[in-house]
Amino acid sequence: MAPAKPKTSKKKQAKFVIDCWQPVEDSVLDVATFEKFLRDSIKVGGKAGNLGDSVTLSVDKTKVVVAAELPFAKRYLKYLTKKYLKKQQLRDYLHVIATNKTTYEMRYFSINSEGDDEA
Repeated sequence: MAPAKPKTSKKKQAKFVIDCWQPVEDSVLDVATFEKFLRDSIKVGGKAGNLGDSVTLSVDKTKVVVAAELPFAKRYLKYLTKKYLKKQQLRDYLHVIATNKTTYEMRYFSINSEGDDEA
């Protein structure tokens, strides 16, 4: 009988990206303060700011990259992003859109003012 192999319990990681290039280019949003807000707000084990080894945050120019052990909801990042925008009073100008399975992007609302000009 062959000896039993020890199981390596490597947790599955999910990698999510929040792209903030439009507001950062216009100097409306600071990626460092947004990353700090996420670091302080993400709850692990029911405690905010207690990231430990399960969640890692990094900034890549205009993107915030969140690598987390599953289970971790991408929707939770959208909720926190919207909360940050509300806190910074940018919620009226920016919204958060999922561009693919692992990426969110902050975009400006497109306001079409065609034919609304009054003389």
